[in-house]
Amino acid sequence: MKITVCIGSSCHIKGSRQVVEGLQRLIAEHNLGDKVEINGTFCMGQCQKGVCVEIEEKIFSVTPETVEEFFEQNVLGKA
Repeated sequence: MKITVCIGSSCHIKGSRQVVEGLQRLIAEHNLGDKVEINGTFCMGQCQKGVCVEIEEKIFSVTPETVEEFFEQNVLGKA
């Protein structure tokens, strides 16, 4: 599974670094390092949505506060 996190200026201000760190931590905790890949990209063109995270061509709005819920719903069991 490939997860792409926007690290453009708008998403950076909204916490993209913390989202990436949270995802890295959760991937390690669940031993999914060999199944899940995290990449960064600049501007996905949906700056109003907050930190944009893409999985399988679907874009989600994730915050540092919702990263665990996002991971549980969209990564666990699908990786």
